[in-house]
Amino acid sequence: MDLSTLTAISPIDGRYGSKTATLRPIFSELGLLRFRVLAEVRWFQALTRAREMPELPELDGTANAHLESIVDEFDETAALRIKAFEHITNHDVKAVEYYLKERLAEHPLLREHVEFVHFACTSEDINNLAHALMLKAGREQVLLPAMDRVIAALTGLAHELADAPMLSRTHGQVASPTTMGKELANFVHRLCGRRDAFAAVNLPAKLNGAVGNYNAHLAACPELDWPNLSRGVIEGLGLQFNPYTTQIEPHDGIAEYCHALMRFNQVLLDFNRDAWGYISLGYFRQRAVATETGSSVMPHKVNPIDFENSEGNLGIANAVLAHLADKLPVSRWQRDLSDSTVLRNLGVGAAHVLIALEATLKGIGKLDLEPARLAADLTESWEVLAEAIQTVMRREGVAEPYEKLKELTRGRRMDAASMQGILEQLPLSEAARTRLAAMTPDSYLGLAVELARAVNRSR
Repeated sequence: MDLSTLTAISPIDGRYGSKTATLRPIFSELGLLRFRVLAEVRWFQALTRAREMPELPELDGTANAHLESIVDEFDETAALRIKAFEHITNHDVKAVEYYLKERLAEHPLLREHVEFVHFACTSEDINNLAHALMLKAGREQVLLPAMDRVIAALTGLAHELADAPMLSRTHGQVASPTTMGKELANFVHRLCGRRDAFAAVNLPAKLNGAVGNYNAHLAACPELDWPNLSRGVIEGLGLQFNPYTTQIEPHDGIAEYCHALMRFNQVLLDFNRDAWGYISLGYFRQRAVATETGSSVMPHKVNPIDFENSEGNLGIANAVLAHLADKLPVSRWQRDLSDSTVLRNLGVGAAHVLIALEATLKGIGKLDLEPARLAADLTESWEVLAEAIQTVMRREGVAEPYEKLKELTRGRRMDAASMQGILEQLPLSEAARTRLAAMTPDSYLGLAVELARAVNRSR
């Protein structure tokens, strides 16, 4: 059976293949091989610049151009050539080394120095760089832009609905009024914070040999400052130099990356559930797409499937990311190989996050506010003004104001007339009574409108 979107086992490459296509060049095996080739080439180039190793002279422009072309033109044909070597070696990184030696032999100035490919390196020197580069590229090229699209859409909706009054519901019960825009602004602010924390996570890397001590490096060239050379390569790739490792970079940075991404996901999941709830209350109506079907038996339905899809994918993403964060920082003594197969799933968590982000964005794009529905709930809930009344009573020195209002309002639905009747019997100054009498549930909003309009303006 040929592999296609219909025959793929994982929905990442099947049903959702079109949504995750931007991740394929990064997190696929082709992407891993490309980053391994990049790491090997940058290490080789650094060695050519080390004056302490005259056996490998600095390269001229044509030689460096050839090296750069190996990186820049890396494609599926090149990846298949590496896989052919792997079929012989049964070792994926050694196959990359043999491929690069073959490619260097094409250039007259490089063919004499092919044995400096993978010089003093253990496989993990190359792999940890490749994995860090994968995560960096996935974050900068795909995930952050997708997060920013969701945040921008939600920010626009928060500003648009800044002055749309609605009842809040604490514990699921009627509570002090707010605006829909302010409630959306809360999520904008949270998502921005988690997005920035994710963007700020450093990705450490190492180039220090079999057990992290530069043993072979010093044996071959004791006069060279190997840590400094390694630092230059690592930082040149936009990664953070880790001076203390075993054979493997301990993956603490990957764990932090996963945890930061999980925190963003949890906020987005919280928003999805709230949006689902507001749709259920009738506060939002979803624009129907003529060709879509909401239910196989109930023709009238327009289900909040986008928010539900996002919620489900965020759950899978966080399960995968949690395992990566728990598993990867733990390794027996100087190295065991249990991390290797786990690291091949870095793209799985990222893919489910991307699917979720696109689903949420689609859901936001279908939302239309139903002001009449919000207004109806407010009109039936004058009891929410009890908070304002008892707080003013406190300022005016009235004894036990909370208790007085509790006796008059707790568990009761109030209208304008009944609230006016309560105000008339309370011991208040005329100024306070007049101000409170002018309040309505849809005007008792505090700073909700201003807060909603201000969110994300400075970004």
